[in-house]
Amino acid sequence: MIKALNIKKSFGSLEVLKGVDLNIEKSEVVSIVGASGAGKTTLLQILGTLDEPSNKTDSSLFINGIDVTQLRDKDLARFRNEHIGFIFQFHQLLPEFTALENVCIPAYIKKTSRADAEQRAKELLDFLGLSNRYDHKPNALSGGEQQRVAVARSLINNPSVILADEPSGNLDSESADNLHQLFFKLRDEFGQTFVLVTHNTELANMADRKLTMVDGLIVSR
Repeated sequence: MIKALNIKKSFGSLEVLKGVDLNIEKSEVVSIVGASGAGKTTLLQILGTLDEPSNKTDSSLFINGIDVTQLRDKDLARFRNEHIGFIFQFHQLLPEFTALENVCIPAYIKKTSRADAEQRAKELLDFLGLSNRYDHKPNALSGGEQQRVAVARSLINNPSVILADEPSGNLDSESADNLHQLFFKLRDEFGQTFVLVTHNTELANMADRKLTMVDGLIVSR
């Protein structure tokens, strides 16, 4: 599913990633933990093609058998839209749009028809217990509901992998626990692959594998 080799990233003289190797199988739930500044979010951004390694000529990142470091910008944007879903700590919903409209946005970018996008979005919102929230804007939703809308949005294009950066960091304990259980339900029912960067010990320990980062390297698996 994901195979990363010798991923390095520097910002000026600051070396954030120092040659990370990573292999993630389909339908795995993998957590990445470590102290702030260890390089977790930087690694996740590179895995999600939102950033690129500093050493593109001697590194590689394969997702579904495609080395995404070799894609041109337009092809990379299309690949990201179709194959990668994102969940962030702060849900990043657009406040002027309803829950249904927010979920549909990646499908519209993919050129999915409005009817098909809305049907799929409703199926996901129903699955996530939000069938009575289609027309609610984010400010009318609870924190847990907003994050479930973000989960639905991440799934709308049936991506190969979901990347989540502190997905429950802004939720109360009950909502966080519900979200954690949801990830494994999605994995069990849809074969979804998750890579989760988290400081939440409970979530990290629930994963199939827990990877620990220290000073830009994965030091334990």
